[in-house]
Amino acid sequence: MEQFQELLDATLLDIRLQDIAIAIAVFSFFLLLRTVFTKTILATLKSFTSKTKTSLDEKLVVALEEPLRFIFLLLGAYFAKQSLKLEALDGFFTHLISSLATFILFWVLYRLINEFSTIFGAFSTRFGKKLSNDIENFIIKTLRVIIIAFGVMSILQIWGVNVSAFVASLGLGGLAIALAARDTVANLFGSLVLFTDRPFRVGDWIQTSDVEGVVEDIGIRSTKVRTFAQALITVPNAIVANTAITNWTRMGKRRIRMSLGVTYSTTTAQMEAILGDIRAHLASNDTIHQETIMIYFDEFGPSSLNIFCYFFTKTTVWAEYLKVREQVNLELMRIIERNGASFAFPTQSLHIESIPSELITQKG
Repeated sequence: MEQFQELLDATLLDIRLQDIAIAIAVFSFFLLLRTVFTKTILATLKSFTSKTKTSLDEKLVVALEEPLRFIFLLLGAYFAKQSLKLEALDGFFTHLISSLATFILFWVLYRLINEFSTIFGAFSTRFGKKLSNDIENFIIKTLRVIIIAFGVMSILQIWGVNVSAFVASLGLGGLAIALAARDTVANLFGSLVLFTDRPFRVGDWIQTSDVEGVVEDIGIRSTKVRTFAQALITVPNAIVANTAITNWTRMGKRRIRMSLGVTYSTTTAQMEAILGDIRAHLASNDTIHQETIMIYFDEFGPSSLNIFCYFFTKTTVWAEYLKVREQVNLELMRIIERNGASFAFPTQSLHIESIPSELITQKG
């Protein structure tokens, strides 16, 4: 026993072998606890959450599984360090363990973002199915960068690094990068405006001062618009976000406005009959929106009696709208012809009151 005690009192790197043995035993004990926790408590939680109706609790367990297992290693290292009684390295180990604890905290947050990405997916679907993946990836990547940045700064703070000066240096570097890539940054903020305000979706027919066509893709940097000539135009989001946008797809109805001019030979009875027939036709037409129909004899023009026509079609599709307008125009021609009137065209009449006698004498 005396020899065994002498062996335990022996030192290795100024550390008693007895303290090293205790530290190994303590660390091994926490490894055993880790195994028991994994095979009993964690397995029970997985089995229980797999039987519930929601998948959120199951994802929570998956997100916490690895960090919880790592906590046992951290606790084992902490108590093993206590048994070693290393006063000279006490500060180093304290900072190391604090750093590992901070790492675990941000690791949990990082894994929660990955596991609960469906929450961001549910939010991003509000912008349309084709936009969902882009927005979801943008949100997840942004949160990951934020968590990693705060985690690194927190660990540096533990080791006594002046984080304020570090952040200031990052600010100067970021300013230089921002100046060099200001167009990219502007496009990024433009995409955020488009994702938030949602002035249009993929498949919408839009018109701006520079482009008109159907939206094919809305990305982080640019928006792609297919013109009616089948040309694909890529517009930076910074430009799209700062220009007036007309979204023709979101119209509830499409306007028809015209002025019909009939000749001055049209009688009052004919005019009244024409107005009545036009109103009756539009009122019975299923393709015409019945909320606003204005048909009035409104003006004595220079060469015609003008009938003001103002109404809307129910369809907003361009091809269908043109078809409806054609049918209405043909019926208006029939109404004019049926009532014995005719369309006027620009004419000028020259009226001579009298001819000077001097001209008649000279001609004779």
